Amino acid sequence: FCRGRVVRVPKGPLIRVVGTEVVIRCSVSDYDGPSEQNFDWEFSRETDFMRIVSTWDSTFTSEEYQKRVGHGDIKLRRSSNDAVELVIRNIQPTDQGRYKCSTPSTDATVQGNYDAEVQVKVISDGLSVSGSKARSSMSLRLSEGDSFKLRCSAITTSPEHTHLHVTWQIKSGSTWRDILSLTHEGKFQPDPGYEERYRNGDIRLDTGANDTYWLSVSQASSVDGGAYRCLVSEWVRGADSSWQKIQEKSVEIASVAIQRTDVVISTSNVSVTERDSLDLTCNITTDRSGIFQAEVMWYFSASPDDTLSDAQVLLSMDRDSVVSDSTLISLSHVDRNSYRLLVRDVDVEDSGYYFCQAAVWVPLHNGSWHKVVERTSAPVSVVVTALEPDYEVFLNASKTPKFSDDPTELNCRITNAQDTEANIRFTVSWYYRQHLRSDDVVTEELLATMDADWTLLLGDRSRDRTQNGEIIFSKKAVDTFSLRIQWTSENDRGDYFCVISAWSRHRNNSWVKSKDVTSASVNIFWATQDYTLTVEAVKLKPFFVAGHTFEMTCKVSSKNIKTPRYSVLITAEKPLTDQSNPSGTTRIISLNQDSVVRLEDWTDQTRVDGVVLEKVQENEFRYRMYQTQISDAGLYRCVVTAWSPGGGGMWREAVNGLSNPIQIDFQTSGPVFNVSVHSDNPTIYQGELADLLCIVTMEGMALEPDDMSFDVFWFAVRSFALDREPVLLASLDRRGIVTQSRRNGSSDLSLERISPLEFRLRVHGCEDHDFGNHYCVVTPWVRSATGVWQREPDIKAKPIFLSVKMDVLNAFKYPLLIGIGLATVIGLLSCLIGYCSSRWCCKKEVQETRRERRRLMSMEMD
Repeated sequence: FCRGRVVRVPKGPLIRVVGTEVVIRCSVSDYDGPSEQNFDWEFSRETDFMRIVSTWDSTFTSEEYQKRVGHGDIKLRRSSNDAVELVIRNIQPTDQGRYKCSTPSTDATVQGNYDAEVQVKVISDGLSVSGSKARSSMSLRLSEGDSFKLRCSAITTSPEHTHLHVTWQIKSGSTWRDILSLTHEGKFQPDPGYEERYRNGDIRLDTGANDTYWLSVSQASSVDGGAYRCLVSEWVRGADSSWQKIQEKSVEIASVAIQRTDVVISTSNVSVTERDSLDLTCNITTDRSGIFQAEVMWYFSASPDDTLSDAQVLLSMDRDSVVSDSTLISLSHVDRNSYRLLVRDVDVEDSGYYFCQAAVWVPLHNGSWHKVVERTSAPVSVVVTALEPDYEVFLNASKTPKFSDDPTELNCRITNAQDTEANIRFTVSWYYRQHLRSDDVVTEELLATMDADWTLLLGDRSRDRTQNGEIIFSKKAVDTFSLRIQWTSENDRGDYFCVISAWSRHRNNSWVKSKDVTSASVNIFWATQDYTLTVEAVKLKPFFVAGHTFEMTCKVSSKNIKTPRYSVLITAEKPLTDQSNPSGTTRIISLNQDSVVRLEDWTDQTRVDGVVLEKVQENEFRYRMYQTQISDAGLYRCVVTAWSPGGGGMWREAVNGLSNPIQIDFQTSGPVFNVSVHSDNPTIYQGELADLLCIVTMEGMALEPDDMSFDVFWFAVRSFALDREPVLLASLDRRGIVTQSRRNGSSDLSLERISPLEFRLRVHGCEDHDFGNHYCVVTPWVRSATGVWQREPDIKAKPIFLSVKMDVLNAFKYPLLIGIGLATVIGLLSCLIGYCSSRWCCKKEVQETRRERRRLMSMEMD
């Protein structure tokens, strides 16, 4: 809880050297008032204080210090709102004494300390730093990899116990950078850039007699060139045991120049011809005059960016001039600094980038050799030009098609072949280009190509046909390649050309393509006439009634089709009121070109054999439909496809044709049916029974109940609006078989016929999901005078909405009774527990002091 202003200055005494700059810090804390505080500095040699400088009063300075303060030799430097620094330049022995820092009060109450003093002691300058005996710094010119030593002398005669901090620095550019230091605490401290060389012993700082400090550098490189100086600072331990630097001096020692050793190849990019010799020279540029040996290694890489680990070693020579063994490559020592690489009988695979690596070794005093530098030359690009054979290519067609499916044969020949040796091999590539009369550019498509070992590689266009034997690629002779199309189609018309490739064998027995020659193109084309196909449908019976057989024939005629065969498809365009086929077109039955009959979309299981399609003649087909229904009304057509024989016994489609429509229309005067849905109570509660009636009404001609029957389908739309797909609930066919769809809830359905024209749907134990629009769809069946049942169009009733409500009283009756019963049982149990606890568990025995009962005395005996 104690709090007050605290003014702090460094703990003294502060020892400083004559002529140096002195900085004394003063700070204040735990104060009230404004955040920025003011400070006054005073000085005393013995007893009285003289005013030096103030932060807020310009007239504060005494007359003795006004000149020094005006020149800036003494000034205040604010470091924060609560701290300042007193700076004294070129301090003198007369400045030795006590310095007091004071802060004017801004507090509401006076508490704490408002000033602090520190003792400053000024000592004489006893530090001297020198380099070599010469007056100016010496200059050294060395070769890369040499060693050198630099000397610095530093001594102090200070009366105080001080320590020296020696740092060797190098000047690269305009800035000095530390190399290695011997701190005032006696520790060696290398700069981060020299830590590895210091650990390896290449850079050392040694001390010698007469206060000398040596910088030893081994394995000098180009980064070691520059000016060197010795920086010495003097440190003293303060009263708080911390080290304080009191002065610093430096002297330039030497200027070192490092001659870089480089490795270059005398020639730049080289181009030679195959089977010639490649001659390259590696030169080591150095002015080293002493004894040294070079170790040279030649490398080869396919890319100029490859590293030494990725490159291939060609040949090497160690420092004893021993060359590694090689057959076609030799390495010789031309002179002191040059090494020649000779590659005989070059190949195309020798194209790439060549570079050499050289290492310089010097002898040591103990007779061993030491590697001082290692350099790698820039890569030289070498291009080996292949010897191309001279030949021509001629393409002709030995067989051309005049009609479709005729064979085509093309021969690609090598002519006027010159300068072809045993190491030359020829392969072929076949190309196709579609022939267009317009100016559109069409790219060629690869049919097949051969690699160096005559393996055939197929293109996408010809892969399947070649595997099926329709296209054959072969080599008829040494100089002839053949392409044969067994059955030429219209898609094969176009331009064909071949490319003959020459391959050369290399020294490693690999084959490399050296030349491609393209032939002139050959056009495969023949005149064709457009296919024509005419189909006519004829109705054999001009009029018939429902239940009779419908019969029609399709006659086909074609032109420009070679030995055609026909496939026939019978289609029917039904009215859009047909629910089974909303699109209006139905595929009934088909007969393919091999006379195989297939039922398409004819799904009436009761009339599986009710339709027949047969071939009467080669170009005539007959369609029959037995026991026709009223639902069969519509337009009937024949869709005919002409097929011509293709290659390999396969049939290919030529042209399609569509016949005129034949209409089936029944003119009847039978009854008209209507359907409606009724419910006595469309709003019910959960768990109750819902009754829905589907009522069929009949207008026009009356029928006996045995002459009519109905298929009834019940649907539900689970929404208030009819915006969802209907869900089939149950169905009752005309034979009385009931079919129910799968349900997810616990409610159940029943569907029954209650009269000849009424059908009832019951929903037992209604649930929430049983709500929605419910309607029925009825399919009437009427028996004609001939005893045949005829299907009438489907009739859809207007939907009725069934609403299911929840009975709140019944829903909460049992939970309420159970809750009251449980509450009563728990209350009685609580009373029983409380009674038992007070009766036996919590009873206490109270011992009371017995009082004596005495009668009062009478007044007379008092």
